[in-house]
Amino acid sequence: MTATHQTSGSVPTTGVTRVSTPMTPGGRPRRRWLMMLSIALLIAVPAGYIVLSAYQSRESGEHKARGASAQTMVYHWPSKVQRRIYDVPVPDGVTYVGHYETNSWERSTLYVQFRSTPDQLSFFLEELGTTRASLNEGTVTIPRSHADTVGWVLDDPARAYAGTIVQQSPAEPEVAVTVDLTSAERPRVYVASTTEQ
Repeated sequence: MTATHQTSGSVPTTGVTRVSTPMTPGGRPRRRWLMMLSIALLIAVPAGYIVLSAYQSRESGEHKARGASAQTMVYHWPSKVQRRIYDVPVPDGVTYVGHYETNSWERSTLYVQFRSTPDQLSFFLEELGTTRASLNEGTVTIPRSHADTVGWVLDDPARAYAGTIVQQSPAEPEVAVTVDLTSAERPRVYVASTTEQ
């Protein structure tokens, strides 16, 4: 039996000690678990966003890297910016236009191919700052390493090639042009324009 103590004017108490919940200044009990949950959320939510952002950034970088290393011709016109930077004035009306761009610390190369008419070929060469007379018959000016990059076969002895290299100034790209003249009315033009960094 527990002894009961009573003093005058007080409520009887037993020998069991009660532990009271700490009170906040407003008279409400503190909720430690609520405070801990709030702190955990304040830390976890921003950390989650950082992890998600890093993952998305990594995924985007991998996608860009895959695109940059695709090594296949994109059968579409190069952008106006690419044409201007690499000095490749593709004439209007040409067909079977394809391009591919490689980039490295030392140099960048834009590969372009298209099929033209004789007039379009002349216009293209004039825009480059040269003429059809500068095309050397039997000459392939695009190095094999460049041709292999995009799968061009420019050493077929059954085809008639002519080529020239144009560089208007040391600050401008070196534009190697090889033309397949086997079909005189529909020459195929291959361009490898390289800029040094």
